[in-house]
Amino acid sequence: MDSRHDVGLFGPGSVTWKLHKEPILLLGGLRSLYLQALHPRAVAGVVQNSDYRADPWGRLTRTTDFVGTVIYGSTAEVAAAGRRVRRIHSRLTAVDPRTGEQFRIDDPELLRWVHVTEVESFLTTARRAGVRLSDAEADAYYSEQRRAAEVVGLDPATVPGTVAETARYYEAIRPELGLTRDSAETGLFLTVPPIPDDWGSRAFRLGLTLGPTRWAYLGVAATAFGLLPPWARRMYGGLGWPTTDLTAGLSVRSMRLLIGAVLAAAPGRYRVSPTRRAALERAGLAA
Repeated sequence: MDSRHDVGLFGPGSVTWKLHKEPILLLGGLRSLYLQALHPRAVAGVVQNSDYRADPWGRLTRTTDFVGTVIYGSTAEVAAAGRRVRRIHSRLTAVDPRTGEQFRIDDPELLRWVHVTEVESFLTTARRAGVRLSDAEADAYYSEQRRAAEVVGLDPATVPGTVAETARYYEAIRPELGLTRDSAETGLFLTVPPIPDDWGSRAFRLGLTLGPTRWAYLGVAATAFGLLPPWARRMYGGLGWPTTDLTAGLSVRSMRLLIGAVLAAAPGRYRVSPTRRAALERAGLAA
């Protein structure tokens, strides 16, 4: 395929491109991390093989870049990113803190859990934020994302491809989930992470005061947590009340409106991510 017209795995007619143009999906990424931490082996694998506590924002940037490449990259870019991730995962192991058993990070069960929680979080966050998607489009999004699952080494046939299949997957895996020490520490870290050096004053950077930056992030984290399924909030010791769902829904809608207003007033180069802009140019569409 001519690289000038190579739209990668999805393309402008996909639900994936429609959904991922929404900046609010960054909140969905945070929601997925809270969910992923409830799988004892998944969170142990991260804790034992990652420097996320030392460089959380660097890790977040790398993850965001990978997702952006899979969504908007050319065929060659997606293939290269997939090979890199699969190579890294193939070298890593961890120890189950409950049983002492060693396991591989590229265990399909773990890869599937990470994939499903990520995709479901993106979709749920978008719909709760007011992005209009029909039920058929929601199913199509899950089906399209099986291509992304294949990039990290999963057999697409083993990955939920509809809303109903995802609900059944969650129901089946819930007995394996629970709050471990790693889960609790990760959840706390996601809620109160260190603030990067360029986000504010020295006091904010040290995380010693609840300045405006810290309060703003706490609001974001609280919304992401509130968007979790009630059963996941209860595992963390939180509330599964419907009022929490209502509050989180109102909050995420407000955030989407605020982001939209800010972007509307920003210079054009800030309204579209570089990866999406490059993909639109290859597709012959104006960014």
